[in-house]
Amino acid sequence: MSASIPGNRELPASQYDLSTYWGRVMHSANISDPRTLLVNKAGLEHAKGLVAGYKQGKIGEMNAELWNAKKIVDSTLHPDTGEPVLLPFRMSCFVLSNLIVTAGMLTPGLGTTGTLLWQITNQSLNVAINNANANKSTPLSVSKITQSYFLAVGASCSVALGLNALVPRLKRVAPATKIILSRLVPFAAVASAGALNVFLMRGEEIRQGIDVYPVLSESDKAKLAEEGKSESSVQSLGKSKKAATLAVSETALSRVLNSSPIMVIPPLILVRLQKQDWLKKNPRLTLPVNLGLILTTSLFALPLALAAFPQRQNVDAASLEKEFWGMGGENGKVVFNRGI
Repeated sequence: MSASIPGNRELPASQYDLSTYWGRVMHSANISDPRTLLVNKAGLEHAKGLVAGYKQGKIGEMNAELWNAKKIVDSTLHPDTGEPVLLPFRMSCFVLSNLIVTAGMLTPGLGTTGTLLWQITNQSLNVAINNANANKSTPLSVSKITQSYFLAVGASCSVALGLNALVPRLKRVAPATKIILSRLVPFAAVASAGALNVFLMRGEEIRQGIDVYPVLSESDKAKLAEEGKSESSVQSLGKSKKAATLAVSETALSRVLNSSPIMVIPPLILVRLQKQDWLKKNPRLTLPVNLGLILTTSLFALPLALAAFPQRQNVDAASLEKEFWGMGGENGKVVFNRGI
């Protein structure tokens, strides 16, 4: 993100009001725009140069070109490391990366083997995305990543296979209802394992804590500028386990909020469409129709889910461990990177 680029003047956080949900939705739609994936290395360096120019006082005011440069930088660079997130695991690629996997999981009539393979593929992608976008102040070891991966895969496969075996045995449920319930099995597996995956992949953050910083007032920012320093040069107050628990919990919930419409709306619509004569006569259209439903739902659902909680979270220092009491900045608050 732009905060990782050196300079003694910070860019505005967003074109939108991040204190409101709708403002965060617009901002999330901006940073998850798939068009930023088309920017090559030279384009990224140009964007970084524009951002650096503003932060170093060479560019006086924000303009359309600079806002676009910030969009490219924010959607490409990790806020903690300043390095590009691997392309398939960026939020701007989230919809495309998940499209085929989601379509596979929602394919009607999957057998045991198909269910297992698609659940394993989905959790493998989840592990990669969670690790790529996690708070990097508390890195996870390879052994922990491996352990978390197998636990998440085991959970998703167990839920999926268990519910697939249970639904046909429901005696007091109408056949039409059974069809709908069977189509919703992937949602139950993805939602439960997806949340678990976040906790497992980012468990080290909860055990060790994440860096928290004082919220700076306007006078604090002006003082830093006079000293030729940027906001990113402010030292961490320490690592907070309570902040980490909040960050990971909110991220897990946002993943469930994202998967809910994607895993529920398309299969329910497809059940209705499969009763239509045009689709009965052209069963080969089922796959492209399914992909179209998933893509459309995903494009709308992702910004709505990402915006549920601010990425940079402000909390009262008094709500954290005692060591942080009285150490907050403006209005006694501290800030931390929640991760995505």
